[in-house]
Amino acid sequence: MFIHRAFCSSARRFSQRSEEEIEAYKRRRQAEWKRKQGGNTFLDHLIVTVRGGKGGDGCAAFHREKFKPFGPPSGGNGGRGGSVYFLPTPALTTLSTVPSRIRGHNGQHGKGTWQNGKAGEPLVIKIPVGTVVRELGRKDPRRARDEWESEEEAMVAEGLTTAERIERMREKRWLHYPGYGESNIERDDFKEVEASMYKLERERRLARRRRLDENPIFLDLDKEADPTSSTEADNAPLGIRQPEYLGHLIAKGGQGGLGNPTFVSTSNRTPRYATRGHEGERVTLFLELKLLADIGLVGMPNAGKSTLLRALTGGRAKTDVAGYAFTTLNPVVGIVQSRPTRAGHHFDLYENFRFTIADNPGLIENSASPFAHAGLGHSFLRAIERSPALVYVVDFSIDVDPCEAIRILKTELDTYQEGMASRIRMVVANKADLVASQSPSSDTSSPSAEAIEEAKGRLARLEEFVRTELGEDVIVIPVSAKYRMNLRKVVALMKGYVEEAREEKLAAREAAEAA
Repeated sequence: MFIHRAFCSSARRFSQRSEEEIEAYKRRRQAEWKRKQGGNTFLDHLIVTVRGGKGGDGCAAFHREKFKPFGPPSGGNGGRGGSVYFLPTPALTTLSTVPSRIRGHNGQHGKGTWQNGKAGEPLVIKIPVGTVVRELGRKDPRRARDEWESEEEAMVAEGLTTAERIERMREKRWLHYPGYGESNIERDDFKEVEASMYKLERERRLARRRRLDENPIFLDLDKEADPTSSTEADNAPLGIRQPEYLGHLIAKGGQGGLGNPTFVSTSNRTPRYATRGHEGERVTLFLELKLLADIGLVGMPNAGKSTLLRALTGGRAKTDVAGYAFTTLNPVVGIVQSRPTRAGHHFDLYENFRFTIADNPGLIENSASPFAHAGLGHSFLRAIERSPALVYVVDFSIDVDPCEAIRILKTELDTYQEGMASRIRMVVANKADLVASQSPSSDTSSPSAEAIEEAKGRLARLEEFVRTELGEDVIVIPVSAKYRMNLRKVVALMKGYVEEAREEKLAAREAAEAA
């Protein structure tokens, strides 16, 4: 029945949309399926339902010992449910390891002789650095129902009467001493306690809704978790264990139930009832991974971006290289190690300067259009949203017009995010080794002087176009990624861009700390 209702609601939502939106949705789903083919496990967006652990039930018991067969109430309280935390780590570069449904550990039940239940262990979920966490609002149809909404829907679906609903609600909230269930319900003191508990429950429900409307969860995990950020005293005594840093709190565990000693009053010295544990907090989150790459490569399909990444990283980047378009289906991040410029003995130990480069699938015309969604779409561009410097990689061979490719790439970047194309710092003219050899005036064995001059003129026209369209600061560098020619200049310029961005970030952080 639930599946039928979900299908009907989905059908109604789609019927209200225009045909253009439906076609765009189909193309987007087709592009996502294409990116996941071949056993690829890369995932850069995910909807996650997180639930805190359920609190343990309280206990209704009485103390018994020798010569005291009728002792006082001795039921313990239930343990609190375990909370759920998100811990950013640089060891992960995909959301595929994050489960779509997360539930914290339940607290243990209370026992006799005043033994409280043990609290549930906290659950720590590791997510990649660069993940943006957003909580879905109450009006979003993708949001999971909370415990109260689920309870109401279940009772409506079963068609229960008012009396049956009250009985069902009592079963989920109360525990009775064996044989005293019906008599407890008829007592006036139980009715007073029940009314006060329902009042607290309504207040808790309103507080949770108010938090969702006024202060939804939003986390921008753009840096690795700092264990020293936890509240620890620097002069803590030796031998006392400091609390371990768990990350960002996402969903709190439910409160444990109350044992029967809690309800002792002047009118009832032997309460024979206890409460069950509360459900943990339930939130629905949208996770969006934005990789923190220093340099982002942008280009048309089959422009040689993957080959360039392999050449720059010394073959360490695991990218697919082939002679057809859309070989790269998902972003790939590689690490470039640059040699130090200072002089020193070759036996000295030194740390190489490192920076990361993100290779992305090819962009074609109308890829970033909200309705066209051509090619593989544009969703993978979130991987380079935070890159301080972007590099165009264009095919410089005779068969392709690099100026037209740059014009298309610039339009697609600005369509996806306004001002994104302003971060272009370099144009890499790849496959420059083919320009002279493909010229009609060149010989098959070696290019002629006329072919070389024609290639120089082609490069000059590209540089003039780049200065006009992108600015004087953008540099054009012809390279051959296949034969690893003229790459030292590319690495040197990229290193300068990264150093400049890191210095600006450090200065901004110091200014913020000083303020």
